[in-house]
Amino acid sequence: MNFDEQNHRFYIEENDQLIGEITFTPINDSNVISIDHTFVEEDHRGHGLARQLVQTVIDYAKENNLKILPICPYAKKVFDNEPDIRDILESKYLQNLTNKELNHGSK
Repeated sequence: MNFDEQNHRFYIEENDQLIGEITFTPINDSNVISIDHTFVEEDHRGHGLARQLVQTVIDYAKENNLKILPICPYAKKVFDNEPDIRDILESKYLQNLTNKELNHGSK
């Protein structure tokens, strides 16, 4: 896993070819970052690389005392499906997600 701090992205290469990346954006001067984009090359999908990329951002956020606001549909799905990692979510997003689940009787 490589980190491009200037462009706020983690990426995976194989034989100098990009096979996956995740990008994030610091939100103003807050302690929040948004996960904007997750990508894995088609022939590398289905092997857990996208989830590994999300976990790398989660670990980065924890190490830097940041909260996450998932914008990327894949990242949203990960947080929707894995309640045990939601402690890293930005508070308003987490509240909205919890309210949505309560209103729909899920999880």
